[in-house]
Amino acid sequence: MREVSKYGKTVDLAVSSALEELNATVDQVEVTVIERPRGGFLGIGSRKALVSVTLKKTPFDSGIDFLRNLIEKMDISAHIQVSDKSGRICRCQFVGRDVSQLIGRHGQTLNALQYLANLVVNKNSDHRMTLILDAENYRETRKKALISLADRVAERVAKTGKAYRFEPMPSFERKIIHSELAGNSKVKTFSFGEEPRRYVTVALSDN
Repeated sequence: MREVSKYGKTVDLAVSSALEELNATVDQVEVTVIERPRGGFLGIGSRKALVSVTLKKTPFDSGIDFLRNLIEKMDISAHIQVSDKSGRICRCQFVGRDVSQLIGRHGQTLNALQYLANLVVNKNSDHRMTLILDAENYRETRKKALISLADRVAERVAKTGKAYRFEPMPSFERKIIHSELAGNSKVKTFSFGEEPRRYVTVALSDN
């Protein structure tokens, strides 16, 4: 957790200065007043207010701590960088020498880590929050591969009339396939199964 100490003519001004440095709002921090301002006599003995302001731990912090402990136990040389944390979505990157080990075949290891981290995040939250993990720009590469695969599968289904079942994948990957084929009048898509084994099936359209 980040903590800063600030002086100010008043407690409010000192807190405001700390919030600006932390890029936070007052409801996201804990404030401790170390010294209250004193006017003194003719300016002699006067002092400014001193406060200590600490960012509260968020559900995302719990998920990130979980991941850090996990990769440490896996003895993998990697660390986590938070690229964006706003509202109910947090985007993180694995960075380091061994990050390829955290991706796995078709991103299965990365997806499993993301799934577990989100269980931790939402266990500590009263509303739905999403932590998105990436490594070596894998998500964008995977998205392009899924779009290409979806188009090939649609062409194959339209030609043979036989439905095609994808391997299980997380909801955000299934959404890529559904979105890509939504405008294809020759095929239709469905999702079946229970998380985390839910999968997409592409079938011939009724049209």
